[in-house]
Amino acid sequence: MRAAPAARAVGMITLVVTALLGSAYALGRTLVPDPPRSDSRVTTSADGPHYADQPPADNPPEPTPQNPGGDRGAGPTETGQDGYPAPSGRTTTDPPFHTQDTTGTQQVALTFDDGPDPQYTPQVLAVLRQHQVKATFCVVGENARNHPDLIREIVADGHTLCNHSWNHDVALGKRSPDAIRADLLRTSEAIRAAVPAAPIAWYRQPGGAWTSRVVTVAEELGMTSLHWTVDPSDWRAPGAGRIAATVVTGVEPGSVVLLHDAGGDRQGTVDALHRILPDLTSRFQVEALPNGAT
Repeated sequence: MRAAPAARAVGMITLVVTALLGSAYALGRTLVPDPPRSDSRVTTSADGPHYADQPPADNPPEPTPQNPGGDRGAGPTETGQDGYPAPSGRTTTDPPFHTQDTTGTQQVALTFDDGPDPQYTPQVLAVLRQHQVKATFCVVGENARNHPDLIREIVADGHTLCNHSWNHDVALGKRSPDAIRADLLRTSEAIRAAVPAAPIAWYRQPGGAWTSRVVTVAEELGMTSLHWTVDPSDWRAPGAGRIAATVVTGVEPGSVVLLHDAGGDRQGTVDALHRILPDLTSRFQVEALPNGAT
């Protein structure tokens, strides 16, 4: 009969020791710092500038009367549970600052940003050539300067050129009109150093971070500001399957599709084109935007 009190005492001691051990473990966890988080939206390497065509979260566009929330230009997009665009891939707001986001016809336009890139641009050109499709290339000035042979190849294949700023400055639209004008002129000069007679009828602001100021300057220089309708967020490198699915389900007559041939790992975009082009060309006329040549 005396075993019962002894057993109770042992049980109490066990509970106390367990509680003390748990408290010590919790205290230790609070003293260990969490591992640092990295922002994978912009990739870098030693072989050249890598851009992501969206402004970083800690540097959103400045709010304006037309854009009181400081949205990133593209407007909100419908997203799935995993954070990627829903299959429509279509922006839910009108194009900002009276930019153009459709072809204005039944034709569909594919646009490629941030190049030219010596690894991915030739692959994109080869796939377009295979399917006899003309596209629009929004080129960065410093890349045009560094790879004039690729600018010449783009033009030789009959594609349209678009000015995409000198070094992908997302904040360019907030700078002075003189600074914007100098940036755009420098970019156009780099393009024409490769192809002297190249018409440049379009301008696309990096990140879609439009302001009335940059649209006005582009217009003064004879360029129409080009936004987009379908964005598969290929700059995130979500994989060829997701890129292709977003484009083929989101395109409709007049769509302008935003893709990238530079600025990071674009192999997924190249691979997606092998699925996108057969589908789109079976349903639409896919053409480059008018280059303004007379």
